[in-house]
Amino acid sequence: MRNVRSPLRGHGTPGRVGAAVGALVLGCALASCSSAGPEPATPPGAAAPEAGASRTTAPATHPFTGGRRGVDNPVLAVKIENTRNALPQTGVRSADIVYVEQVEGGQTRLMAVYSSRLPARVGPVRSARISDLHLLPQFGRPAFAFSGVQSKMKKYVAQAPVYDLSEEKAGGAYYRFGPKPAPYNLYANPRALLKRAPKAEGPRDIGFRFGEAPPGGKPTKTFTARWPSTRMAFTWSAKQKRWLASHDGRVDTAAEGGVLGGQTVVIQYARTTRSKFHDFLGNYTPEIKTTGTGRALVLRDGRSYETTWSRPSEDRGTTFTTADGKPMTFAPGQVWVVLVNDGEPRIP
Repeated sequence: MRNVRSPLRGHGTPGRVGAAVGALVLGCALASCSSAGPEPATPPGAAAPEAGASRTTAPATHPFTGGRRGVDNPVLAVKIENTRNALPQTGVRSADIVYVEQVEGGQTRLMAVYSSRLPARVGPVRSARISDLHLLPQFGRPAFAFSGVQSKMKKYVAQAPVYDLSEEKAGGAYYRFGPKPAPYNLYANPRALLKRAPKAEGPRDIGFRFGEAPPGGKPTKTFTARWPSTRMAFTWSAKQKRWLASHDGRVDTAAEGGVLGGQTVVIQYARTTRSKFHDFLGNYTPEIKTTGTGRALVLRDGRSYETTWSRPSEDRGTTFTTADGKPMTFAPGQVWVVLVNDGEPRIP
């Protein structure tokens, strides 16, 4: 598959947009039915990377997983619902990276990043948030799939270095499936999505380093990440050699079978502020600051490591450094990046 560039953005609920949490409960098919605040948000730093930053040959190992599979496949990011109404989710187990982001009402939503392999189906697909548009530039020009965004966020999607594969732009790749009501029944075919973005870029260095575990670390059986209205726990399974997820005390099963979770889980503490977007109920969309520096806890191999994260700009990846100043190595395989507020859980 290929490696090029081209911009876009699309249509989803709130980013700085307000997540229409109330609208979801009312069965609104798209979270994009929310309204924005009176002032536009500051556009994310979505300028295309310099030519020298783009990869022209496939890396020896995949920079997202540390494996050798799919090193030249294009990158596809998909927004996926992460509330109880949506569980179990489909296709998350196949992702290379799973971001967990706070949205309106203190709930969370996933952004699953695919490259090394693709599932047959992914979903429930939901709307984009402004924080997505700050995370995505590090991937060059990936394909970005989401159900929609409110009208006042569309210009920010259009300015972002992504291929817009929203339901509005790539409707033929989406379909309704299963017994759940809208908006929890929208799914997409990843291969059909990528056919609509033939120039989506392949993987590049986003700062992850894979290899043997560094010395030290604290033996850890489980860790719980908390947001104002929900929590996710990750429990080490020596048998499966990965961290198994649970959601609000319930095992986080996958629709395909098994339990969600990754070989490495990064708990990244990032300042969560109020964006200028909000839903029609007045709930402001959180904006997560993922540039700069901060603290992170990296879980791998049944141990936890206190680290520092650093991301100098939005078109650069995030590096993780141990207390002695050395790169923090991840276990090869799926990586979860769990973004929590740097401080007490809060609704901004």
